[in-house]
Amino acid sequence: MTRFFVAFLLAVTFGLRAVSAQQSGAEGVWVQIEAHPDIPVAEQRAQFFSSSLPDVQGYALGGGWYGIVLGPYTRADAEQVLRVYRAERQIPSDSFITFTRSLGRQFWPQEGASAALTTPSLTQPAAAPAPQTPAVASDETPAQARRSERALSREERRGLQTALQAAGFYNATIDGAFGPGTRRSMADWQSFNGYEPTGILTTSQRIVLMDQYNAPLLSVGMERRLDAKAGISADLPLGEVAFSRYDPPFAHYDAQSDLGARVLLISQKGERADLFGLYDVMQTLEIVPLDGPRQRNKDSFTIEGRGNGIVSYTEAALRDGQIKGFTLVWPDGDEGRRARVLQAIKSSFARTDGVLDPAEGAGALQSVDLVSGLEIRKPRISRSGFYVDRSGAVLTVAEAVQSCTRITLDNTYRADLVSQDSGLGVAILRPTQPLAPMAVAELHLSEPKLQSQVTLSGYSYEGVLGAPTLTFGTLSDVAGLRGETELSRLALAPQDGDAGGPVFDTGGSVVGMLLPDPADGQQLPRDVSFAADAQALRNVLEASGLTVESAPEASDITPDELNRRANGMTVLVSCWD
Repeated sequence: MTRFFVAFLLAVTFGLRAVSAQQSGAEGVWVQIEAHPDIPVAEQRAQFFSSSLPDVQGYALGGGWYGIVLGPYTRADAEQVLRVYRAERQIPSDSFITFTRSLGRQFWPQEGASAALTTPSLTQPAAAPAPQTPAVASDETPAQARRSERALSREERRGLQTALQAAGFYNATIDGAFGPGTRRSMADWQSFNGYEPTGILTTSQRIVLMDQYNAPLLSVGMERRLDAKAGISADLPLGEVAFSRYDPPFAHYDAQSDLGARVLLISQKGERADLFGLYDVMQTLEIVPLDGPRQRNKDSFTIEGRGNGIVSYTEAALRDGQIKGFTLVWPDGDEGRRARVLQAIKSSFARTDGVLDPAEGAGALQSVDLVSGLEIRKPRISRSGFYVDRSGAVLTVAEAVQSCTRITLDNTYRADLVSQDSGLGVAILRPTQPLAPMAVAELHLSEPKLQSQVTLSGYSYEGVLGAPTLTFGTLSDVAGLRGETELSRLALAPQDGDAGGPVFDTGGSVVGMLLPDPADGQQLPRDVSFAADAQALRNVLEASGLTVESAPEASDITPDELNRRANGMTVLVSCWD
């Protein structure tokens, strides 16, 4: 009664939206729950689900398969239906989202079938469903089923246990032995699917179970692909991806639908150093999110990344002077299908003769933001900073560290936020590992002279040039426009990436830190900028327990010496999602 009432509530919630999805002209979104190669079985299963769920329909899927789906819904409603029904165990755990373009001829409801068969009344209280007879009549007695079961190979028995595990009914060892645990899981599966719970699967029930298990692979068109140029053979989801181009060391198989799946085949000649280099490069790519386990052995590696709406898995191995492997990119939230597709690729992956020619794809698009046609991961924002103590503490602007999943220094070293002063707009970072900076800021605490020359060091183009840029200007005022004594006004024209960079006097001492443009909508003249002065910076640093080096009185230094100090002290601060 409880499960039927949940279905009734979802029907009330989503029923009108399903109609709207049809009438709006937008492509419908469906929840596919099963698929079968035998249409009488598919019709019986559709009838079984229709007894307790609304919006049950059946469509041909192509290739002689017939799918049972719920819908159509909007995308958000389909995801909610999928989540609730799977949690309530009213539909198989490997059910998934699909789209109208994947569906062919409708076979359920059959012509003339009552609409009441599939849709509970929205105006009458829900009543408990009548006791159900098995959806598919038993084709064998328990004794006959046990005899047919004895003819199964050990591998077939293991396959049934794997299918029961994938459906959420079995959680023990996959050993091919049908002990009490396996029998209980079989009985639970039979009850869930409307069969008599004997604990012994008949021949037709074994077919239904394996059809359910294989439905996720069917839905993405898993098919054997031999890429002769790459020297790789594997089962790939060719209903969702198609060969696009060669861009060594990758053969690109790009998305063909809104699902957004992608596959890369990796193929190149190389040695261990090349394998390790590939391992490092893969982790800089947009398709490999930062979070996830990574493992590198002497002749192979695996990388998993989760984030930004995708899950990525890469594996590669060195054998006989050839590096081969693959990357699977899949949308987050479709874990059931992703796991099955990944398992199928891994188990079917085979090396064939040949390796991808480095000359392939010679006419491919080139860009500093691309590696072999793949986008390099870029931070959300990058600003400048500078070292303020000998262990690598960094002072930067507060806007560079807001809501970051990860903060890095020079795109290499992880850093933690120690403190920030929202009033002044500055932040202090501490690297997660001790660093030994080539130069550390010496703060000049005496008031500098008006109209004196100053030099700004910063990553003007947010790291594109690989080194800080020097921008020259003058000190226009020792206060802000409203008389703020903690600020200095500069006459120079910086870029956004320069914010957080140190401002030097002619003796190489730090007299301030460049602040970003005002965020209040003001448009200042191009050559007007502001810096937090050295005394204000010292107060912030000492409040956080850092020892500050004060600049001695010194004469002017040469441009080469100023450039050396700036390069050794200035650091790129990046904020990553």
